[in-house]
Amino acid sequence: MVDSADRARISIARDELHAMLEEEELRDAVLLVMANKQDLPDALNEAEVSDALGLPTMRNRQWAIFKTSAVKGLGLMESIDWLSNAVQSVKGH
Repeated sequence: MVDSADRARISIARDELHAMLEEEELRDAVLLVMANKQDLPDALNEAEVSDALGLPTMRNRQWAIFKTSAVKGLGLMESIDWLSNAVQSVKGH
């Protein structure tokens, strides 16, 4: 989950994300990014968060990004559904 309204620290989130994904244990893991706080007027949109995190460069990993608002419940079920399906797909191979 990424705070879409915290523009000052999105680069820190990117660096931490990429460092985590370099770990051997996460080599084949699917990635779900929840772009949270979409209810705030100054929040980055999905495309901006995706670009800021460098998601388009992840060509060998299944990933998705969803706009969410934990306070309003926006996008939570959709993102969990995607994750469930993605994990089942990986297990099936």
